Amino acid sequence: MLLGFRETKKILRDYKIPFLKTQLVETKEEAKRVAEKIGWPVVLKISSPEVLHRTEEGLLELELQNEKELEKAFDRILQRVKGRKIEGILVQKMARGIEVVYGMKRDEVFGPVLMFGLGGIFVEILKDVSFGIAPLSKKEAREMIKTIKGYKILKGYRGGDLVNIGKMEEILVRLSKLSQDHT
Repeated sequence: MLLGFRETKKILRDYKIPFLKTQLVETKEEAKRVAEKIGWPVVLKISSPEVLHRTEEGLLELELQNEKELEKAFDRILQRVKGRKIEGILVQKMARGIEVVYGMKRDEVFGPVLMFGLGGIFVEILKDVSFGIAPLSKKEAREMIKTIKGYKILKGYRGGDLVNIGKMEEILVRLSKLSQDHT
């Protein structure tokens, strides 16, 4: 079962799991107002229980710099999603940096199992992820992060951006708590 944006946002806030400035809208006018409020550039993405991979379906538009680009992107997304149930379109502040992915699955034997890895296409192509069983301590979360092959990238390999490993550990521990509280 996929949660909608509103439910997801509430749960993330309840567990103090950070996320980018994002707002669900239904019209282009709302989208433009939100983009002005959160600042350009923005991302538009469909919010639908019927869509798992937005990129492959053309339901994600990145680096929108102004109202004209936003209007065209909004129309393209709605055209591509015709006939499917949607919650709306998400307007999100464009982020730059290293993308990571967090996940949780409930295993019949082990209970809540958490996942961490490099995000975006890397999780699908490289399958460079680590797993841990809830409840996770901060030390166990750190070990999960350190065991992925991409850990060097997170540490600023060849002068690349450093990421806040401590913050990622916190997120894993909070996700662990969430996974235990919601069975």
